[in-house]
Amino acid sequence: MGRYIWKYLQVYGDGGRIKYVVSTNPCTDSSKHTSGGMRNLLESLIVAGFQQSRFDYAAFTWTQGTSSIYLMIYVDDILIMGNDEIAIKGLKGYLHSTFHIKDLGSPKYFLGIEIARSSQGISLSQRKFALEIISEVGLSGCKPAVVPIEQNVKLTTADYDVEVPQEADPTLKDPLGYQKLVGKLIYLTMTRPDISYAVQTLSQFMHKPKQSHMNATLKVVRYLKKCPGLGILLSRKCDMRMIAYCDADYATCPMSRRSITGFCIKLGDSLLSWRTKKQPTVSLSSAEAEYRAMAKTTCEIVWLRGLLQDLGV
Repeated sequence: MGRYIWKYLQVYGDGGRIKYVVSTNPCTDSSKHTSGGMRNLLESLIVAGFQQSRFDYAAFTWTQGTSSIYLMIYVDDILIMGNDEIAIKGLKGYLHSTFHIKDLGSPKYFLGIEIARSSQGISLSQRKFALEIISEVGLSGCKPAVVPIEQNVKLTTADYDVEVPQEADPTLKDPLGYQKLVGKLIYLTMTRPDISYAVQTLSQFMHKPKQSHMNATLKVVRYLKKCPGLGILLSRKCDMRMIAYCDADYATCPMSRRSITGFCIKLGDSLLSWRTKKQPTVSLSSAEAEYRAMAKTTCEIVWLRGLLQDLGV
């Protein structure tokens, strides 16, 4: 059954350093069949001489002399990059003989991410997805918001309001709409680090959201309307220096008094990683919160350096 899952492969690309994408038709039989198909693909890549990364098991590399091919698997999609057109064609021929692939050209849209190339580098955005979110909630004609979330806003759970009386703030009768909207915003943070803090805050209230939570979520959508095409630029200018910035917001959570960690990591002029997350334990001082943020950032740096080393960078 594994061969059936990976039978219909589609490849995007035109050779050289241009990216390729291989996508498969989803299997509706069972997860057992999917895992079997994945095993067949991994075994085929190992036979072809690819090495699996130790820091990201979905990444594979092939190097011979000055020729390199990089392959990334995401669920049922594969992204292939390389600097040797002949080697890439050989890989495509090998995959075709095993899985019957079809070349569909260079990718412009992958996993909801729009890919645009220019003399400055590669731009990644989710403009179409952002516009769909704005349209679904009926805010296409609204006035854009300047910021995604108000400064020093304190959102609390319904259970907390029972213990500490607050102003009237009813829970939503149907939380499904809130859950779907926040879930889409979480996916949007792949190319929008500017909404990471707001979405991190809103995602804490998925179980029993209140009207104030929905209002704050709609404000994020109004902020997206200001510039729906904003995204990440992977610059051609890269001095291969990794720079990290981190900070902590001490005891910002009114319910648990836990702090918030925020960091971003750049390679040259390109933003590689960013995160905003509540710390797992309560810090007894602002200095302790800062050290926890630094430790989390250091872990991410170690992981990125290991991954780049596996990729030969």
